[in-house]
Amino acid sequence: MQTILADISTKSSQHSYPIYVGSNILKNHDLILPYLAQKKVAIVTNTTVAPLYLDGLTDTLKNNGVNSIPIILPDGEEYKNWQTLNQTFDALLTNQCERNTTIIALGGGVIGDLAGFAAATYMRGAPLIQIPTTLLAQVDSSIGGKTGINHDLGKNLIGAFYQPRMVLADSTTLDTLPRREFISGIAEIIKYGLIRDLVFFEWLEKNMTRLLAREHKILDEAIERSCRNKVEVVADDEREHGVRAILNLGHTFGHAIENAMGYGTWLHGEAVAAGTVLAAKLSERMNLIGHAEVERIKEIFLLAGLPIIVPGLDTEKYLNLMERDKKVEKGNIHFVLLKSIGEATVCSDVPIEILTATLNEYSINE
Repeated sequence: MQTILADISTKSSQHSYPIYVGSNILKNHDLILPYLAQKKVAIVTNTTVAPLYLDGLTDTLKNNGVNSIPIILPDGEEYKNWQTLNQTFDALLTNQCERNTTIIALGGGVIGDLAGFAAATYMRGAPLIQIPTTLLAQVDSSIGGKTGINHDLGKNLIGAFYQPRMVLADSTTLDTLPRREFISGIAEIIKYGLIRDLVFFEWLEKNMTRLLAREHKILDEAIERSCRNKVEVVADDEREHGVRAILNLGHTFGHAIENAMGYGTWLHGEAVAAGTVLAAKLSERMNLIGHAEVERIKEIFLLAGLPIIVPGLDTEKYLNLMERDKKVEKGNIHFVLLKSIGEATVCSDVPIEILTATLNEYSINE
């Protein structure tokens, strides 16, 4: 049985596109075929996802007269780089893919970002479809058009804004997702409640145990509500010149953690969770929220099984990494802080002594 829970339409300056959310919809050719520019596609995936879902997708397309070129990349954040991107280009060129050959990103956030960047730059822009297979990608990275790769000096520093033709999020693909990766995705779901949706945050507090159990009804609702929150933010600020910045709650700290520890050591959601607690504590020190709210935020991350204490690094190391973040402007680090649970703000004038004290309090110095 196929159930389309939600058809969420988002609008960008390039075009509008639908986001399909539901169970057992991956093999629904009626959702995919209308968005193909020609009867040939390149499916970019990785060594973990390919054995699970590649054949089913290619068979569905083949039965409808579409030829698929599989491009299977190594799995891991450490492969989100120029070398793997060039491997993708090599495959596209070798198989004579054209400007109208749709590139399908089948996988998690790394595949979505990398394949999206490939689509943005191949032949100066090829059609893109996002089929995210991780919770984090379904609720966050597949939506909004951010694509890119990492650099040794920082995460996602090289990329482009490039919108897909459509997004298809099949929640049944999460049944095969390792528990640690599933929990990592919950960090981004909690983020939406913190930055703009108090009612959703309260719903998550009430339903976290059922969400962790992957009850499909609860899981589908969490994905849908997360997608709707992101769509509403992105619609107002496609290229992150204003309100979209609030989606980066915890990310300035989180990206520094990922870089310092080595990409893949801490999963993105784990780093964002710990970074969000730092942002909450920084918000308290800036007299924006109270201690009770900080404790409530810590509690929901603990309930989800996510870390709330960041690895201990030299304070100067953290500062250097954060200063390389793409959100730095005119030398000022921009932090997303909380005015309350459900309301975020961007702050660029955090005193260094307050930032240092926050880092020292919540770091593991072992």
